[in-house]
Amino acid sequence: MTTRELFYFPVPPEERRARGLAASLLRGLSRLLDAMAERVALVEEPPVTEPVLEFHADASAPEGALYVNGQLVGRVLGVTRL
Repeated sequence: MTTRELFYFPVPPEERRARGLAASLLRGLSRLLDAMAERVALVEEPPVTEPVLEFHADASAPEGALYVNGQLVGRVLGVTRL
């Protein structure tokens, strides 16, 4: 175990006042940011809906086209109906 000498330097009153003011300001800003974060967190998310699946094997449509929510995701080769 080593022993070291610790030094204490008293802080002048005007510096203590400035530090106290800075600490109060930071605490106030922290509360403000916390309140803003709470408001942002309360934004409702849109409801999750089931995907809409479509399969087209008509003469006018691409053969075996598979769509999810209106977006073409692939083709099922050799299948004319599901």
